[in-house]
Amino acid sequence: MLAAGPQHGVVSEQRRRRRAAVPLLAVAVLGLAGVAVAVATLVLRPEPFPAPSPLGPERIAIQEGVPLAPDTTGTSRRVRDGVACSAGEGTAQHLHAHLAVYVDGVLRPIPAGVGVVAPSITRRGTSAEFARATHCYYWLHVHARDGIIHIETPTKNPSTLGQFFAVWGQPLSASRVAGAKGRVTVLVDGRVVRGDPADVVLRRRESIQIDVGARVPFQPVDWSRSHL
Repeated sequence: MLAAGPQHGVVSEQRRRRRAAVPLLAVAVLGLAGVAVAVATLVLRPEPFPAPSPLGPERIAIQEGVPLAPDTTGTSRRVRDGVACSAGEGTAQHLHAHLAVYVDGVLRPIPAGVGVVAPSITRRGTSAEFARATHCYYWLHVHARDGIIHIETPTKNPSTLGQFFAVWGQPLSASRVAGAKGRVTVLVDGRVVRGDPADVVLRRRESIQIDVGARVPFQPVDWSRSHL
């Protein structure tokens, strides 16, 4: 019988190492498979989206949530920042703009009835809620909880966001929007507007978004189903 030589010992050692490597390789393969499953789960899992809001009486999506501020228009009928209150709605200029305000990422609705003096509100608390004046309408006013500002003036002079807030009786500045305080970012049709937010001019079918604090990706309004 031949004695085992050095070469035989080397071969045996190589076999032992290969046998030891097999479990490690299996563990590595299983680990990679787990990572792949996790990655696939992350990629395939859909992002959560909020359910679409119902359409209001003006065929614009209702703004749901806690109002940014109550309707503090009052009943004095006094001229506010050059905006008067008329028995009828102006006919020289009749435009509509949309305003959405987010405070730390949360939508805070504009209440129905801003600029509507002594409003008569029908179907209150529903998506069909609508405010009509019993005394007069300010040239800038809101009928429904959809963020639509009606610009109905006796002249074609431009109206501003600051004038609307003056009618509302709420402050507007680079650091405050009604009762919300923080860094204010204004976007008009998706474009960031610098300067005093009160100077933003209200134009036909314009989408104005104000972020107080945290920035929110621009949320355009869908006008396609509205008669406005």
